Amino acid sequence: MRPAHIRHNPRLLIYLPSGMYQHVRNSIYLLTVCIGLYSCSGFEKIRKSSDVNQKLTKANEYYAKKDYVHANILYKELMPIMKSTRNYEMLFYKYAYSYYYMKDYAMASYYFKDFVDYFPTSKDAEECEYMSAVCLFKFAPKYTLDQTNGVKAGEALNNFVVKYPESKFATEAQGYVAESQAKMEMKQADAARLYYNMNQFQAAMVTYKSVMRNFPESKRTDEYLYMIMKSMYKYAKASVPSKQEERYANALSAWRSLKDGYPQSPYMAEAEKIYTETEINIKKIHNEQQ
Repeated sequence: MRPAHIRHNPRLLIYLPSGMYQHVRNSIYLLTVCIGLYSCSGFEKIRKSSDVNQKLTKANEYYAKKDYVHANILYKELMPIMKSTRNYEMLFYKYAYSYYYMKDYAMASYYFKDFVDYFPTSKDAEECEYMSAVCLFKFAPKYTLDQTNGVKAGEALNNFVVKYPESKFATEAQGYVAESQAKMEMKQADAARLYYNMNQFQAAMVTYKSVMRNFPESKRTDEYLYMIMKSMYKYAKASVPSKQEERYANALSAWRSLKDGYPQSPYMAEAEKIYTETEINIKKIHNEQQ
């Protein structure tokens, strides 16, 4: 019989009689399904087993193979059973990490902290305290959203650095602290910019000053001084005549702070223009008063 189907493999040619190719495909599919069902039934058998040691062994095997979902399920069931046993500490440690590797940072942070509370003298207590803070940091959303968890993460990481200044995790923790601070700063600076864009110049000015107080070592201080000056200038310009001179004077004061502190700032050129316009407006006010 002449072969009806020819299938090419990079390594060999297989000649299949008519209808046989679909049969092979179906067989492979059924074999795959059977393997999957066997794996699931095998796992359920382990879950239902009363042999705690076997359950722990299999959980550790899943963990070693980076199958953290199955490891986590078994560890969770073993936690109350193995409490106060010699294996409980390592079980607890891996249980916390299984959440971390599954990217469930809220649960991971909780169990890392719980580990420290339960095993304060453990050789892994320092690491788990650090990981609890790291998980808070990873759980925090991007800077444009609510930063409640970001604040908690920054505090936890900073506390860790203070408590363990010589820790092998200290340098990395300081990096996370800096990143957390940067997120907080960006959020507050964006709020100030939003006020400015909405023509709420007084609110913008107050918020920029708050950012400067909260982040005195910011690399953007010259930008904030410039925006304070700009906000003051526009606030003065929109004010009633009786308040304008005083508010223009405040803009000049902000300009001096920028010039004295950051004479090479890229914002100086624009600030000089505002300074000149402010001086002209003050002179106009004086002329009108004569």
